[in-house]
Parts: sequence; C-alpha cells; structure tokens
Amino acid sequence: MAAVSLDRARAWADAIFQANGAMPAAARATAAALVAAEADGLKGHGLSRLPTYVGMLASGKVDGKAVPVSARPRPGVIAIDAARGFAYPALDLACDALPEIARNTGIALAGIRRSNHAGALGLYVERLADRGLVALFFANTPEAIAPWGGKKAVFGTNPIAFAAPVPGRAPVVIDLALSKVARGNIVAAKQAGRPIPEGWALDRNGQPTTDSEAALAGTMVAMGDAKGTALAFMVEVLAAALVGAHLGFEAASFLNEKGEPPETGQAIIAIDPSSLGHGAFGERMATLVAAIEAQDGARLPGARRLAARQAAAEHGLEIPQALFERFGAPP
Repeated sequence: MAAVSLDRARAWADAIFQANGAMPAAARATAAALVAAEADGLKGHGLSRLPTYVGMLASGKVDGKAVPVSARPRPGVIAIDAARGFAYPALDLACDALPEIARNTGIALAGIRRSNHAGALGLYVERLADRGLVALFFANTPEAIAPWGGKKAVFGTNPIAFAAPVPGRAPVVIDLALSKVARGNIVAAKQAGRPIPEGWALDRNGQPTTDSEAALAGTMVAMGDAKGTALAFMVEVLAAALVGAHLGFEAASFLNEKGEPPETGQAIIAIDPSSLGHGAFGERMATLVAAIEAQDGARLPGARRLAARQAAAEHGLEIPQALFERFGAPP
C-alpha cells in the first residue's frame, strides 16, 4: 500500500471514471463520494468500489453520460430522476436544493428514482446538518434479506442515515444498514480473501456461513431479527414505492456489471428546527449530548468516523496496491 493525499485520490478516481466513459460532473461527484467514504473508514463504500463501478460503466449498467433532472410537483417536494446514472450527482442535486425548500416549508422531501448504489448515506445527511437541518435518508438496495419467517430475499440491506446539528461542534451522524453489518463489509472481505464472522450472513441454503463468497450468494441476517425486517419493509416503501423506483427484488446487483441498471431509489427528508415555533432545539441537543458524554466509556454515534477523517486528512489514504496495478498510480 501507498499513502495518497485526499486531493490526489479524488483526482485519480475522477480520471479513472472519465477514462471509462463518465461525464466530468458524474466522475467528479462519484470520486468525491468514494474518497470521502474511504477517509471516514467506510471502506466497503470507498475505493474498493472502483472496479465494480468501472465494470458497470463498461457494460452500460450505469450510464456515465446521464444527467439527473428534477421537478417540483409540490412546494415541499423535489422529485429527481437519476436517469440510470451514478447516484451521486442526483444526491448532490438533492442536497443543494433541500435547504432552501426546508427553510420555506419547514420540512422538505427529495425523492430519487432510477438510481444506483448510494454509498455512505451519512455523508449527505451530514451536509444538511451542517446547514442547520435535521435530516433522514432512506435507500433501498437489491435483494439481500428475507422477510421474517421466509427464506427468499425480498428486501435489500436498506440503509438508513440520520444527522442533527449540535451547537459549536460537528453534527451527530448515524448511518446503518438493516442487516447486522453492511453488505459492503462482506464485499471488502471477499476482495481481501478474508472470512467473515459467523452471524453476519446465511448461505443459499439458509445455513450460517463464514465464507464471504457463500454469503454474497445467500442472504444477510437482519439486525434485530423480526424488527429489522419490519424496518426494511418501511425503507422499501419510502425509498422505492413512494418515489417510483424498483423494489429490491426487482433490482440487479450493485456488486457486479451484470444485468440491467438497478433503478433503485432514495428518499431524503430535511427538517428546519425553527419551523416548530421555538428556539430551544440547540439547547436541547447540547443537553442530550452532554448527558451521553458525561458517562465514562459512552460515545456519540459517528465519533470514530470523525477520528478516521482527521487521520486521513493528515496522513492520506492507504490505497491497496492491487488498485494501482489495475488503474495506474495517482499522478
């Protein structure tokens, strides 16, 4: 491995995407998202996705020339068509538009359809929290989790993210998949040739497995068992049925270049705290955070992410040599 600065890593990934057919805006947005995830220690959504994304460009599973388009069907709603391209330009469009809408209406919704893998959702709700908003993000993904009592996958790992501003410090950010672990962790284990812990996934016969390849061919274990599958259903409604996207069992995999564009969906909700008619939100958040941090050993969600980000900013990213061998070293 070799350490590479964040700026060089972004420029390197950007150039790779453009060389493989992505328009500059799409390449830039996608490179920025992967490097930001990598810097936050979320390697399953980071540069390990480069080979898959390039394969998708080559096969047409993602349209590198797509430009997202938006409409405002209601005052508090922005409807975005990702046009079978990368999700990241559509997510940038949503995050740019939502603050002004939320300031005017109190609460705003962005629905994104005909989309693709949305990566680390926490990055986007954090951007909204940096603008003083409370934000929720729901994304549906290709089938991975069976309904409770069933054996065949219907839901994806269907991640949820949340962020809220805290006076004088970084927002609190929560980003979690509804499987016991994010599917990206299993993808990273497969690429590294490592086993996975028992309890993460089942093989195609419904048996527990520590083999990452068998896990990817089987189903994920839901976080919280029946409660996790109920939450996955809720995300499927919000991020797919509501916005007009493919359901998880209709979507082609995010993990390879085979099949048609996934056309999954995302829904982002932004809330202006001042719309509730009081000025106590900041004080209430500070009191809540203080109550948590007053306990020995307790930490806020997302604290490790901030530490990893600071380390990456100071020391750069350790990029696997295999990626350099395939795509060339950064300039």
